[in-house]
Formats: sequence, C-alpha cells, structure tokens
Amino acid sequence: MSAAISTAISLRGVGKQFGSLQVLDGVSFDVAQSEIVALLGTSGCGKSTLLNMVAGLIEPSAGELWIDGKHTEGTKDRNALAYMFQEDRLLPWRTARANAEFGLEAAVPAIPAHERHARANAVLNLVGLQGFADAHPHQLSGGMRSRVALARSLVTGPRILLMDEPFSKLDPQMRTQMHEELLRIHAMQNMTVLFVTHDVEEAIVLADRVVVLAPRPGRVREIVGVDLPRPRSATDPAVAEAIRQLRLLI
Repeated sequence: MSAAISTAISLRGVGKQFGSLQVLDGVSFDVAQSEIVALLGTSGCGKSTLLNMVAGLIEPSAGELWIDGKHTEGTKDRNALAYMFQEDRLLPWRTARANAEFGLEAAVPAIPAHERHARANAVLNLVGLQGFADAHPHQLSGGMRSRVALARSLVTGPRILLMDEPFSKLDPQMRTQMHEELLRIHAMQNMTVLFVTHDVEEAIVLADRVVVLAPRPGRVREIVGVDLPRPRSATDPAVAEAIRQLRLLI
C-alpha cells in the first residue's frame, strides 16, 4: 500500500504502547499537501506522542505511517520535516541568527558558513525580525523568541511543519500575532502544517480540519472541517459558533 502523492502525511491504524500503557490505538487520518490540520484533545490523550511519531522521534507500536508517500521505515528525507516545540529551546549564548541557522549545521554535505548566515538572515526577515539578527535570547520578548524558533524551523525549507503548542505560553495578544504570522508564511510557502493544541479557539482560527482525539487510549473521535474564510476572529458569529460546536466534542 502507498499513500497518494497529494497526501503529505498518512496514518493507518497507528497505535503506541509504553509498557502496559496503551496511549494511542487505531489512529487513521490523512493530511493533504499544503493543508493545516490541528490535533485537538484533552491532556493525556496522546496528541504529542502522535506528533512525535510523525516526526520520527519514536516508532509506532502498531499501524503504518507515510510521509510524502514514503513509508517511514524507509530512508527519510530529513529536509521534509521541521518540528517547532512547545518551548522555544533557544541557545542563550547564540544570537538570533546563530539560533536560526542551527538546523543547517549538521547538513550533509556541509553548507558553507556564508550560505548558512544568508539563509538565517532570510528567514529572520521572513518572520519580521529585521535588525535583530545579532540580539541574544535574553534581549528578546517572548513573541520575538517565538519568531526566532519559527525561523529556525523554516531555515531548512521544510515541506511539512510540525508544531507542539508553540504559542501556548504567549499572552493572548501575542498569540494572535503569531497566528497571523504563521498563516501569512503558510500562504507564501505553501507548507503542510500539523499542530497540537488543547485550545479550541486556536484550532478553529488556524486549521482547515481538526482531528479530535478521544481520551486515553487516544482514538480519532471525529474529524471536523473548518470551511470558513480567513482571517478568522472569535468575535465573528460564524467562527464563534464553530468554536462552540467543537467544544461539544471534547
């Protein structure tokens, strides 16, 4: 069996067990190329575990998983995926530019330093950090640190961006700004995005579809399409109703 070429991520009957604990069971869904999909559910339902399996950080105990039509047991194109964690994980002794180019340093074949610097500068400009390339993390606000983390994720030119609640620690105003930034970059770069959230409003504002996971063991309870024009605001009656309906499924 192989996933269609227009499918970026495909899961079939995926499960994960840690010892006697069944965390995920029989999870199946597809993510189309250029689609934004949210993984939504209560704490402990296996959202982050599922994202880590897609990233190749852990192996499924059952089922099959494909990235860009290729089975994950085969050789993986490391440039296909980028992962943005919940914490920004910036290295405090490095500048914003040096943090952004970190993902390029292990490339094979090696990328020359001048090219790494140029690519890091380009993604910092993309996320709106012109003029801050030489700043260290302690000199940046929380929102600016999130932008550096996003730049670091984008510097390899990934086709798929995985995000594990990366904006959850920001205040509401800054979170809204990062949502707008992500959607702007997504429209420019045509990436596939799969992200974890426990925030129903965030799922509706960002996603084309929402995969709702039931409590442990995590199973797909429902997949909800969000057929609303962007930009979306929770103050819009149609968006507010979509948020209300989605909350009923959690």
